[in-house]
Amino acid sequence: MTQGKRYKAAVTTVDREKMYPLDEAVKIVKANAKAKFDETIEVAMNLGIDPRHADQAVRGMIELPNGTGKSVRVAVFARGAKADEAKAAGADLVGAEDLAEKINAGEMNFERCVATPDMMGVVGRLGKVLGPRGLMPNPKLGTVTQDVAAAVKAAKAGSIEFRAEKAGIVHAGVGKASFSEEAIVANVKALVNAINRAKPSGAKGTFIKKVSLSSTMGPGIKLDPASALS
Repeated sequence: MTQGKRYKAAVTTVDREKMYPLDEAVKIVKANAKAKFDETIEVAMNLGIDPRHADQAVRGMIELPNGTGKSVRVAVFARGAKADEAKAAGADLVGAEDLAEKINAGEMNFERCVATPDMMGVVGRLGKVLGPRGLMPNPKLGTVTQDVAAAVKAAKAGSIEFRAEKAGIVHAGVGKASFSEEAIVANVKALVNAINRAKPSGAKGTFIKKVSLSSTMGPGIKLDPASALS
């Protein structure tokens, strides 16, 4: 892949063999984020797991202390008073069978999906549509709940889902390059600690093997995991 002048210049500021403390890594990543748009700051973590085994799956939800910098559209499956609560909390789409029909028709203009428990019969039929996009409501993630107002507010405030891929790697955005260094550091620490707490019972040996920090258009920087754990 062809590398641009900006990327090549950014690479010269990074020692690819060094593991940087979090504060220093954030400073370098911000300095190299010079694209014409507000780049996303991303974390990649290589975990010592095999997600193909049920007892080594890593998945969860974390509310970042400083948000993600992104506007999140939330769809809620609910009826009656719960539908009213969702609307009052700021949900963008609220409905039941009517919402299911829109989704089946290809209207997927939302990034988070919440449902009350009684609506899972309707939502379950959308598994093949919502599942591959990571949008299927899940009680373990707090997206199947009676407290739809809290779930909507958390999504709007900057909660993110993390999930280990087949190779045992977790990717997540933790803010924007326009954030202050302190805000990015706090968000990275929140994510890394949440994943560390989610260590599955089947994981043996070193759990957090490698951590990398980067911006959308910038090179990855090896991060010292200990500097992000508290």
